[in-house]
Amino acid sequence: MAFPDHCATVHLMEARAKFLNRIVAAFLSLFLLCLPVGQAAIAQDASVEALLDQLIGADKDEAFRIEQDIWRMWSRSGSPAMDLLLERGRAAAESGDYEAAIDHLTALTDHAPGFAEGWNARATVFFQTGDFGPAVADIKQVLALNPRHFGALAGFGMILESLERKTQALEVYRAALAIHPHMQGVLDSVKRLETDIAGREL
Repeated sequence: MAFPDHCATVHLMEARAKFLNRIVAAFLSLFLLCLPVGQAAIAQDASVEALLDQLIGADKDEAFRIEQDIWRMWSRSGSPAMDLLLERGRAAAESGDYEAAIDHLTALTDHAPGFAEGWNARATVFFQTGDFGPAVADIKQVLALNPRHFGALAGFGMILESLERKTQALEVYRAALAIHPHMQGVLDSVKRLETDIAGREL
């Protein structure tokens, strides 16, 4: 088996990094500029909106129950066939069959492009496989359809942090916590980034 040319491999990796950074930068600009408008302009089902409002003042135990209810409602497309595709995609991802997961979830986004959770589920799989560009593109779709999707915001923060864009990651994490203040993983990430950024500024 022939070994790839080292210089060509390095150039390919650099080109991929530049392309990914352009995608992230473009979405980040859109996120920072337009998210407040999106929150006002796009309304979800009133019952989901009410639950999201309750998250703000809930205690930790109550917030966990509310979060589970929100996820259940977000996972209902209104079509049994589409719900089955979401279920199969998630199950394949949990079993480590990412190719099958992406196939199921791509079929879902193709047939139900207005169903935010299809895009979010596929974004999660792309993140798990390290395909940050497609993950960011899917997160953009999620937030266009559901601007208060705290899970998608948390995922975008994780991608930014993975790319060493720590200041931007912190801002996105804080946006997620403004919607759902009790996400422990995000709270831990904010604390870690605040400490790291403060240390660099000294």
